[in-house]
Amino acid sequence: MAKLWKKKYELDKNVEDFTVGDDYIQDMNLVKADIYGNIAHSTMLNKIGILSDEELIKIKRSLIDILQLHEKGRFIIKKEDEDVHTAVENLVTATLGDTGKKIHTARSRNDQILLDIRLYSKERLLNVMESVLGLCSILLQFSKENEFIPMPGRTHTQRAMPSSVALWASSILESLLDDLYLLKCAYTINDQSPLGSAASYGVNLDIDREYVASLLGFEKVQNNVLYANNSRGKTESIIIFALSQVMMDLSKFANDLILFSIPEFNYFTLPEEFCGGSSLMPQKRNPALLELTRAKAHIVNSLYARVTNIITSLYSGYNRDFQLTKGPLIESFQITEQTLYILGYFIPKITVNKEKLIESFTPELYATDRVLELVKEGYPFRDAYKDVGVNLESLSNKDPVKNIKSKKHTGATGNLGLDKIEKKIKEEEKEVLSKKNSFKKKINLLIKK
Repeated sequence: MAKLWKKKYELDKNVEDFTVGDDYIQDMNLVKADIYGNIAHSTMLNKIGILSDEELIKIKRSLIDILQLHEKGRFIIKKEDEDVHTAVENLVTATLGDTGKKIHTARSRNDQILLDIRLYSKERLLNVMESVLGLCSILLQFSKENEFIPMPGRTHTQRAMPSSVALWASSILESLLDDLYLLKCAYTINDQSPLGSAASYGVNLDIDREYVASLLGFEKVQNNVLYANNSRGKTESIIIFALSQVMMDLSKFANDLILFSIPEFNYFTLPEEFCGGSSLMPQKRNPALLELTRAKAHIVNSLYARVTNIITSLYSGYNRDFQLTKGPLIESFQITEQTLYILGYFIPKITVNKEKLIESFTPELYATDRVLELVKEGYPFRDAYKDVGVNLESLSNKDPVKNIKSKKHTGATGNLGLDKIEKKIKEEEKEVLSKKNSFKKKINLLIKK
């Protein structure tokens, strides 16, 4: 099949291998998006008189046939195709002849790939938001079940003050809810149709960019045609940054759990079916899942750095460097979605060792509480601090459960506001579901025969 940019000469094979790389493999992730974009664009070309009604029917039927082949695993992008756009257009042209040759009118592969990535990212961001909220619900349930189980709080990894299992778990939960705001911001920036920007400078046809955006379920058109192309890589970096924040929270959770589940702590027991072993040491039960969560967070961070480094200082307009921002985006989505799924499966199976946690409380954990008791009796804070500090041996142990229940101000162990968090999760779930249904409805209408 011919390349879309075919010239009188043949590209050197070594150069082709270098420039194509694994792009044709990565583009298998974008087949659905490319077909949706082709149908929407062809529908618009029919609206402005470039395609007849009969031609549109044939093109749409051919594209839906390719979509069905893809769903059956029978549509393959070959290296000589270079990318999904060429593979799809060549197959349509092979089927329809001259009619197929019309579908690229008023487009460049530049705005095609932009569109494909936007559609792909839109769907995946909604999936990630749904998964984040699912994990938040699991952490909420875990927090409710362990709301008044005491746990030593730590600063600098050293024993600090009385805390609780729920305070720890819900701190991760609330951080993930903040990450949701970043994901929603990335979603909004991504939710702009770039199609019609062509090779960065528009076209001399009266195309209807707003119509295409509406057909594909975008919130709006990305207005400036040059910025549309310049935003490639930038939008990806914004999305990857949001994903990296999710992974950072999952890494913190994993890292804490690794520490708190070692025999010297034994605050938690990890489910044995999630723990690998050693080929040499028969007693080993390794928290490999948690260790890899930690490592994968670093990978997503590195992918964010890779994209931002690639796009920094590029000239305006299309540059081939942009090709290398696609892989990091796809990989970041895959890592984040997989990690959210496996931790959601894992957390309900964690055993909380209540008696061990209570036994781990020693008098020095109550030092700050004692300082504040003296303050309530009228002592200046600094005098009370000094007095307790030089008489630590006089501190006595207390009931840790009673202690954590007694702290009633907002966000403390006795007032975590879990009901408010549950309400927030439900509100966000409703919003995400509405967006998913709206997008799905648009696509279903688009591909309806």
